[in-house]
Amino acid sequence: MISVQALSKFYGKKSVVKDVTIDIQPGKITSFIGPNGAGKSTLLSMVSRLLDADTGEVLIDKSDVKKMKSNEFAKRVSILKQSNYMDVRLSIRELVSFGRFPYSKGRLTEEDERMVDQSLEYMNLVDMQDKFLDELSGGQRQRAFVAMVIAQDTEYILLDEPLNNLDMKHSVQIMKILRRLVDELGKTVVIVLHDINFASVYSDRIVAMKDGMVVKDGPTNEIIQSDALKEIYDMDIPIQQMDGCRICVYFSS
Repeated sequence: MISVQALSKFYGKKSVVKDVTIDIQPGKITSFIGPNGAGKSTLLSMVSRLLDADTGEVLIDKSDVKKMKSNEFAKRVSILKQSNYMDVRLSIRELVSFGRFPYSKGRLTEEDERMVDQSLEYMNLVDMQDKFLDELSGGQRQRAFVAMVIAQDTEYILLDEPLNNLDMKHSVQIMKILRRLVDELGKTVVIVLHDINFASVYSDRIVAMKDGMVVKDGPTNEIIQSDALKEIYDMDIPIQQMDGCRICVYFSS
């Protein structure tokens, strides 16, 4: 379990995350939702050690993340940032192989190669694995970075808006893959999402933020309710039931 305790972040006098305390349950997809500027990505960055918190602490299975060695942390937590840029010419396969670095230190074993192959297959990248990143569309590049995270084979997977630059088909593909990682392999996925319908259909739990604070935290069906969504987004969002899923009709509000 990831336990976030009284976490805050300030930029000057501006508080962007305010005294957040939440528990992220293992073996589930937890989505962070909320309007722009709510603090979702900042909170995820502090959980993933990309950003230092000004107050509070983050525990992973009761261990303080600040005290964990980098290699130990990398074997337990994989991270996909919102923007990924590499100033080196790499093929897709070479990038995905980086996910094995905590284990192989650059000398790939047969097991490492198997994990790379599996990750490329998961993301439907096998046929283009020798293409260079600068030859790819934004969506293809994003899929390659997700494959790298999968290859890292950690219990906890943290993703900051991984659906950026993706069309509908590939957005659905990635969410289905994340669902499989949880349901079949017992992974724990934490994801920042802008589209509340992806959160509604694929998440087990939702943490909703607004103005740097958690305003709602609970099972998806408790959060995807018109009254709760109005509190989060300040707009009336009708909800329709389709194939057992709650779909938010926000475009007609």
